Amino acid sequence: MDIIRKRRSVRSYAEKPIPEEVIKELIEAARLAPSAKNLQEWKFIIVRDEETKEKLVEAAKGQRFIKEASVIIAGVATYTNYVMTNGIPACHIDLAIAMEHIALAAAEKGIGTCWIGAFYQDKVKEILGVPDDCMVVALMPLGYPKEELKPEEKRRKSLEEIICWEKYC
Repeated sequence: MDIIRKRRSVRSYAEKPIPEEVIKELIEAARLAPSAKNLQEWKFIIVRDEETKEKLVEAAKGQRFIKEASVIIAGVATYTNYVMTNGIPACHIDLAIAMEHIALAAAEKGIGTCWIGAFYQDKVKEILGVPDDCMVVALMPLGYPKEELKPEEKRRKSLEEIICWEKYC
């Protein structure tokens, strides 16, 4: 639970590269994530090129801070047609679980992340060469935080506000 409490969205990064071996360890965390029917229908695009990052800033509605990150990971669903019995497309959930594995593994290594869902799908797909039958589910900039993260209480609803016993309340 400590790493879950420690993790924060980071929007200011130091100019310190993340070693390739560390990036691979983070992707290994994603690779180990569960997926519907164990399909593992995902790819992770690692973006380090400054010009590509600048294009992603534009595709992400001008969120300039993402260019400061050492790396941007694009979580891509490679099969978007499988819908679970509950009516929800599996790719959204599977990629969210995998990306959160990355975020938690990164936090454990002192690397900051931030979920980016505010982006134009078509633009990002064009920039990264993602095929039409795939979907970019999230972008995640990663970098060492510019400033030390202070342990502060996250603003969250109380358990009493979110738990319903036996039936919706």
